[in-house]
Amino acid sequence: MLIARRKLFALLTGVVLGAAGLSAPAAAHPVNPLRPVVFVHGSAGSAMQFRTQAKRLAGNGYPARIIEAHEYDSPNIATILPQVYAGLDARIDRLLAETGADRVDLLAHSLGTFVMQGYLNSSPARAAKVAHYVNLDGRPAAAQPGGVPTLAIWGEGDPARTVAGATNVSFPDQSHTQTVSSVETFREFYRFFTGRSPRTTALIPDRHPQVSGRAVLFPSNAGVEGATVEVYPLDPRNGHRLTRRPVAVRPVAADGAFAPIPVDPRARYEFALVRAGQAVHHFYFEPFRRTDTFLRLLTSRPGEGIGALVQTSDKHTALTFQRQKEWWGAEGDSLVVNGTNILNGATAPRAKRVIGVFAFDAGLDRTSQLAEPLPEFFAITFMTGIDHYIPARGTTSIVVRSRGGGITYLPIPAWKSSDHRVSLEIDDY
Repeated sequence: MLIARRKLFALLTGVVLGAAGLSAPAAAHPVNPLRPVVFVHGSAGSAMQFRTQAKRLAGNGYPARIIEAHEYDSPNIATILPQVYAGLDARIDRLLAETGADRVDLLAHSLGTFVMQGYLNSSPARAAKVAHYVNLDGRPAAAQPGGVPTLAIWGEGDPARTVAGATNVSFPDQSHTQTVSSVETFREFYRFFTGRSPRTTALIPDRHPQVSGRAVLFPSNAGVEGATVEVYPLDPRNGHRLTRRPVAVRPVAADGAFAPIPVDPRARYEFALVRAGQAVHHFYFEPFRRTDTFLRLLTSRPGEGIGALVQTSDKHTALTFQRQKEWWGAEGDSLVVNGTNILNGATAPRAKRVIGVFAFDAGLDRTSQLAEPLPEFFAITFMTGIDHYIPARGTTSIVVRSRGGGITYLPIPAWKSSDHRVSLEIDDY
């Protein structure tokens, strides 16, 4: 009898709603399903700028497989723009086919906003495949590109910059690259994409994280040919290898990609990029707390690129530091190598927007000159160079103190720069 009454009530409800020109409520479904996310970097950039944000997205329910970066040869963008657009077309179509999503969400930074504004304005069909666009500290615009709903985030600089018709948000205390990686930016674009605030902005550790990415030539983002990635766990006391043999070996594909590698979220690792007849390039990172698909091993061919400016010898170590949050040498950031802070208002001024630091014994005289930066490095966008003698013996002690709090200890072996290249990626949070 109770079941019959319920059926009668449902029937009468349908009749009443129909007579009123209404319909019965549809089954519950997400108003804003999680769409694929694509990040487009700026000048001399790569997926590295979005590493932290990708992990924050994953910590809020986004599958890592639907978060991607579209990389390109930024110094040659004027001549390759049609190919970049075609690559974006293929990437977006593939993501939509794989996920069944109606559209994708896009973010672009700096030069990437030039690329994306042109892309979205180039074709209504292209714009129709994009649900939201985030313009990160890049080009102003007189209208939302392609009519796509736009969030424009601005860092320090001209406060008059806007994208007309967009939601414009300013963070005047953040530098150019920091506007990509900051917690504040994450909150804004997450709400813009989903209509709700994130559950968390912390990088909550995975139980069984994996790391994958690409080995690429800087700044073209072309894949490194004929290379192998070897992975070694490190002794936390001195950064030296705990095993003689690598715990993982991955061949590098033609596009630079290497397959996922399982890691312990509490441990530190060395990623050694090995190429026949070339110096081994050692990469050091802080612990991988979450699965990371945006790892980039940035290198160059012998005698090419910025690396060719580094003087080498059997007597000293040469180091390259990178952080996707600018180094402000006189405003709370310090980079202490063997007890000496190599950053100051001259070597890393706030206005220079330094994210890459080269430190080595310039002149091979076994002395350090920290008062001024090395001019050939300082002339390169986002880079600085520092004459600091780091003996090639034992362990090199590295301590990073970041503005806003946080201290990182990263001891590593003191490799001879004549046979070894060394890069360290410092977390941006």
